[in-house]
Amino acid sequence: MTLPSLTYDAATDRPREECGVFGVRGARDAVLLTALGLHALQHRGQESCGVATHDGARFYTERHMGLVGENFAGADTAARLPGTASIGHVRYSTQGATVLRNVQPLYADVRGGGMAVAHNGNLTNSRSLRDELVANGAIFQSTSDTEVILQLAAQSKRAKSAQRFLDSLKQIEGAFALVALVNDKLIGARDPHGIRPLIIGDLDGANVLASETCALDMIGASFVREVEPGEAVIFSEDGIESKRFAPEHRARPCAFEYIYFARPDSVIGGISVYETRKAMGRRLYKDAPAEVDVIVPVPDSGVPAALGYAEAAGVPFDLGIIRGHFAGRTFIQPTQAKRDLGVRRKHSANAAALRGKRVLLVDDSIVRGTTSRKIVQMVRDAGAKEVHFRSACPPITHPDFYGIDMPMRQELISSSMNTEEIARTLGADSLGFLSLDGLYEAILGEARDEERPQLSDHYFTGTYPTRLRDHDSALSDKDRQLSFLVEA
Repeated sequence: MTLPSLTYDAATDRPREECGVFGVRGARDAVLLTALGLHALQHRGQESCGVATHDGARFYTERHMGLVGENFAGADTAARLPGTASIGHVRYSTQGATVLRNVQPLYADVRGGGMAVAHNGNLTNSRSLRDELVANGAIFQSTSDTEVILQLAAQSKRAKSAQRFLDSLKQIEGAFALVALVNDKLIGARDPHGIRPLIIGDLDGANVLASETCALDMIGASFVREVEPGEAVIFSEDGIESKRFAPEHRARPCAFEYIYFARPDSVIGGISVYETRKAMGRRLYKDAPAEVDVIVPVPDSGVPAALGYAEAAGVPFDLGIIRGHFAGRTFIQPTQAKRDLGVRRKHSANAAALRGKRVLLVDDSIVRGTTSRKIVQMVRDAGAKEVHFRSACPPITHPDFYGIDMPMRQELISSSMNTEEIARTLGADSLGFLSLDGLYEAILGEARDEERPQLSDHYFTGTYPTRLRDHDSALSDKDRQLSFLVEA
């Protein structure tokens, strides 16, 4: 593991989505279902995609840079990747460079057969484990923490491949939702705190695993249940087997799944993401009201919260900002000055809805504030009389170490400024955030008893649900180096 990357999506000032995983067993042309499932999960990762299939005798794999539709939409896809079992992955790089050797699923021949693994999340002890494995003679082909899982399984002394895979799960820490093909078995596993989501579906008797329910909807599968925290589910010709590889913990699902990452039409933990985001907007009005003429979302992720805010405030909702959906990922920007136009490439002001009005902008979050400042200025330039800004989540004061590409703490604007200072920096007439209590109320309801999950809310509180072994070790190394320099 490394410290949080500085290569998150600076053009939109958004933390990058993590990754998406999908798996199916017992279906003809399983790769086609996998491609459809990954297409539904494309919002979780747009840098690369890959698929591994098994036809009962051998594995087939393909990995590509780019989108699912660019690589797995051809008429010959099923011929290239035959089999009734398949797993797939869409990726944003949170650990390991954006190169083909890090694209998942990762595959290896191990004692007893083949093993392919796809991973959503981040291991907080991968560097420590990697150092130990290399010291014992392991040779790594990638810089992805996912390969650590394969290496651990390869070195296990257990007799069967599935048992060796389960052995690896007992040694890793952090956040993970895994799908794996171990010979002809499909395996899904979720970290002991349930930080990353993973669900089970059924399609006419075929077994399905996916990051979100929207992938089930895409292929016409029905929802069965969530994979429990610390549980591995094994699908084989013998049926379904559940194995617990870690002691039971109180669930700690990631708050940002509800705030930003999941597709609004998905359901997580039995909770509608769309309705939750509207509830965030309604509570945001309670936490930070304003006298305005129109509520305007920062599209697209701010739309449900803005609808909820407008509903609670009794103020008209309007599309004062139009998102450009064809601002390509490889848009050529020859100079730094041109790069500064990135916001206008993605968002345009609708002056007819803004001119002469007191405007309240609603966005899902504020990270560094760079894009928010440009949007506020763009709305002013379009003729708004006042511009107020509201964030549908609490101030982000701490980075993530569980698979979200987010800036270091010193770059998070809320870590060093109070609300009034941030408002001045953004050029807004006022600024307000959803409270932490409001976030919990919107997601879990008013009751917060012991039986309800505690969210992974470290972005706002600094309370991390797991040990950060590699991060703490890196800080200790840095302290030792500084101490040496002082003594010298």
